[in-house]
Amino acid sequence: MVHVKGYVRADGTKARAHSRWADGARQEMSVLATIALVAVGFAGTSGSGSADGLGKQAPRPGLTAMYPVKFPGWDRLQSTPTGSYAIPWDRSH
Repeated sequence: MVHVKGYVRADGTKARAHSRWADGARQEMSVLATIALVAVGFAGTSGSGSADGLGKQAPRPGLTAMYPVKFPGWDRLQSTPTGSYAIPWDRSH
């Protein structure tokens, strides 16, 4: 990118410093981006996931959890109070 310093135009308007693309750089970048997208697209579809390349898929793991999940002692839980002090309520209203 080309950096342009701030300057004053012929009509007296001030132009701030800025950067701009060099001549032809936009077209070159769009060609490069297109080639990169095509390469990524082919890389994502050409792999078969196996070493022999015959299109076999790796076996999926079986289920290891039994649903619904139950924890030992869950049915014997007892609630316990969280506080042992009296809470004063203003009942005058």
